[in-house]
Amino acid sequence: MDRPPRFPVIIGPTAAGKSSLAVDVAQAFQRESLAAGEIISADAYQVYRRMDLGTAKPTPDERRGVPHHLIDILEPNDPEPFSVHRWLQLAEGLIAEMGWADSADETRDRLEAGSTEGDRLEAGPTERRIPIVVGGTHLYIKALLDGVFDGPGADEQIRSELESWDPAKRRAELERIDPAAAARIHPNDARRTIRALEVFRLTGKPISAWQGQWDRGSRANCLLVILGWDAEAINRRINARVRDMIEQGLVEEVRALADAGQIGPQATQALGYKQILRHLAGECSLAEAVERIKIETRRFAKNQRTWIRRLQTTPGAIRMPGEKYQDERIAQTIVNACFTQSK
Repeated sequence: MDRPPRFPVIIGPTAAGKSSLAVDVAQAFQRESLAAGEIISADAYQVYRRMDLGTAKPTPDERRGVPHHLIDILEPNDPEPFSVHRWLQLAEGLIAEMGWADSADETRDRLEAGSTEGDRLEAGPTERRIPIVVGGTHLYIKALLDGVFDGPGADEQIRSELESWDPAKRRAELERIDPAAAARIHPNDARRTIRALEVFRLTGKPISAWQGQWDRGSRANCLLVILGWDAEAINRRINARVRDMIEQGLVEEVRALADAGQIGPQATQALGYKQILRHLAGECSLAEAVERIKIETRRFAKNQRTWIRRLQTTPGAIRMPGEKYQDERIAQTIVNACFTQSK
């Protein structure tokens, strides 16, 4: 059978079973000798080494021999913020390297000499590589599918002023100038609030309006797969996952990073790490920290569902029942769907 015209991009709320399903899909491709599946993580925090339990990073056993990319590529105290632009550059490079650039020109630009898509297709079927993008950072997925808003650079003077403001004042200003952004940005998310205010100051235009103008048309060579769960079911899974993380040693993982001075400003904002750090600083009990992790993770999943509603309008997208993510037939359905061109 020829190579499928599309590669899968799997999304869904946190704790949905995306990582396990992605490995099943990779093995389904391999089983039929169609291609060697390789997973590209689209997760903002799995990029950090030694941040394993709190990010639900798949273990070596859970990866089942399938190559995983964009996991464990940075130190948690890396001074450079890991941005959507940086993820997209790395992901696009990997996709092109596997022979899946969006156009012939892009393929020639990105692949090394002698490694064109045509060369790869002449190889045996099992030597072909197919990217399987998976993750819950849906801004990354949106950027992959439709491009990304390349906003103005940082203005340190403006940022310094905004950082000096009372958080309530910043929030009120965001709600005034950009209600759409305020609806997406959590009131406690100072970094994104400041960035939205900064963009407005620099351009005179709300960041939500800029973000509605993506750089290119929708990518045509991928299949968006939505792993769907209802809110009640996913909330139960989130609560169970948090309990498991604590039992498996999340507190010890965070303490080791903190004691070694290895957790930087961006990494400290990761769900689980932020709350456990507060506990270790004596600001709350462990029980209180665990409850906050559950609450804020459920809130994050709700925000993810908002992103999913926007993304599900992508041409050719398919929705899979979350409760059946471990059913081999789901993986096979996704493989088959990759051979159907989107309309």
